[in-house]
Amino acid sequence: MSYTFDPLVPRPIDRPTEVVVGPLTAERSTALDEAKIFSGPADPADRPAWREMLHAWRADARERHGYTGAAYGRPEAAWAARCSTVAQVWLWDELLYSFEEGRFTPEVFLADARERFGGLDAVVLWHAYPVIGLDDRNQWDYYRDVPGLAALVATFHDAGMHVFVDYNPWDVGTRRGDDDLTELAAVVRELGADGVFLDTLKKAEPELVARLEAARPGIVLEGESKLPVERIEDHSSSWAQFFADSPVPGVLRAHWYERRHMQHHVRRWHRDHSEELQSAWLNGVGVMVWEVVFGVWVGWSRRDAATVRRLVTVQRAAGDLLLDGEWTPLAPLAPEAEAAGVYASRWELDGVTLWTLVNRGEADYAGPVLDDGTEAVVPARGIAALLDVGPDAEEPAWLPGLRDALRDLPHDADARFPHRLARRVGLAPSGGSGAPDPDAVVVPAGDYVLTVRYRARETGMYQGAPYVDEWKPLPPRLHDARTLQRDGVLPTAVAVAASEVTNAQFAAFLDATGYAPAQGHRFLAHWSDGRPAAGTEDEPVTFVDLDDARAYCAWRGGRLPTEDEWQLAGEAAPSSFGVERPGVAVWSWTESEHSDGRTRFVMLKGGSDYRAPDSDWYVEGGRHAPDYAVKLLLPGLGLARAATVGFRCAWEVSA
Repeated sequence: MSYTFDPLVPRPIDRPTEVVVGPLTAERSTALDEAKIFSGPADPADRPAWREMLHAWRADARERHGYTGAAYGRPEAAWAARCSTVAQVWLWDELLYSFEEGRFTPEVFLADARERFGGLDAVVLWHAYPVIGLDDRNQWDYYRDVPGLAALVATFHDAGMHVFVDYNPWDVGTRRGDDDLTELAAVVRELGADGVFLDTLKKAEPELVARLEAARPGIVLEGESKLPVERIEDHSSSWAQFFADSPVPGVLRAHWYERRHMQHHVRRWHRDHSEELQSAWLNGVGVMVWEVVFGVWVGWSRRDAATVRRLVTVQRAAGDLLLDGEWTPLAPLAPEAEAAGVYASRWELDGVTLWTLVNRGEADYAGPVLDDGTEAVVPARGIAALLDVGPDAEEPAWLPGLRDALRDLPHDADARFPHRLARRVGLAPSGGSGAPDPDAVVVPAGDYVLTVRYRARETGMYQGAPYVDEWKPLPPRLHDARTLQRDGVLPTAVAVAASEVTNAQFAAFLDATGYAPAQGHRFLAHWSDGRPAAGTEDEPVTFVDLDDARAYCAWRGGRLPTEDEWQLAGEAAPSSFGVERPGVAVWSWTESEHSDGRTRFVMLKGGSDYRAPDSDWYVEGGRHAPDYAVKLLLPGLGLARAATVGFRCAWEVSA
């Protein structure tokens, strides 16, 4: 397979834009309007003229676009300008939700954020992708159907944080309700959300902006990637994803245009975040902490987490200086510092001057920083700060508290990636006393080697990230067909049922045992008055989760098959397991539940008759051959129960 791009190199649209010094022609103005980052000049002698061009462009662009800044005067939205850290978190992240207790655990999540990142200013509650498309539930269902979600939002508010919900404009093939504008505005009202993340959208159209503002005055919209300069007018923040800086640090175009416009730097698949952290520090903007990327662990190193702690501590204390002070990017430094790869921004207000310093080098720098001989230590790939209170200036009220806080926040040089391994959880496969179905497919004991087919999604498969240190994964790296090999040993023969458990069989189980799930939400939601609908008795039972399926199989003296056992049986009898199997087709739960301590997932086999159309971001539907597998991230509180997922039983058999 050949690629037309190098995924480890930023695309041309991600790279910084050169600022050509000279008359501000229409062509140059347009080029600067389109920038993500204005690249910094390598020669210090060129920087005064470079800064003059930035000032000239900003004045010209504001005039051309009729900029008023009215959106930033909304008191309800003022928090966005000081939102230094936002975390993108899957609703069912095991820091935020306990599968054992069946409840949200915001206290655990918040304690971890305080310890490692100095606390958070906001969270994005990611909800539907990458599980949407499994059945016909739409993105609004994945918020509205979560018991206690409004209370979770209120808990974050009580902790002094703001909450974003996610909008997926590509969700056009699931169950249809009202139009997107009506549905999104309603969800914002119902949950009391403070902002909306515009997944895959750089901007919201004016009608959407107006509808959301009417639903919740002061709503903050954060688009993905580069926000058009004319829409800085009505979008208080933007998601600075996949922004590549210049070797000499540059200036973020949107934040330069409007200082109150907050940007959150992130490179989701990178294991070294020092460059975007340094850009955030020099530009006075924030960062996105995103450690679980759609089910894949991409945790932050101790070094980068410590940098975030120090960065946000200063930004929160000196917010007025960063917002209202005179900003000098690439401020003059001592030649020794410049030669070592140290750069700075200078912020001045009412006789108080702050230098935010970064070290692009691989070795700590200790020596002169300013032209007057002032010395400082700037750690390798890290940040530092200097503050000067002029002789006629009052000491800021926040300075003593900041000094005390920073004493307990040293730099941490440990840049190692904090690996996690996903391990099997749930019930361990074990023998039972039940007799297999007469037509069950027997898989003999012994060694086996399997080829598994799957689609390359951002969820990855078993271990590790699918894209390490990559920029923006694109086809054929994304959503293309892949294979992997799995091998193992079956210590005993296993008989796998030739068909899914039916509604009638599950009803008999309930009658015999009185089984009631610990979490009853959505349990057998397709039944009426506790019984299957007439005519569906012989169809596969659905709206059952792993625990429900396990309980039934245990009653039958068996267990769920693992995904390997399911595939081995299916390859031995494809007419019962594969694309051509008779009757209604549903996915099968397997006894292959895993967790890396942050994400719970399970492998599904078989495929279903349902397929959500018109978007590659949905879980793939349709019937599949036995060798096909889907990694499904497990939601909690009953949301794993779907209209398209049933199960088969398996039994260990003696030779």
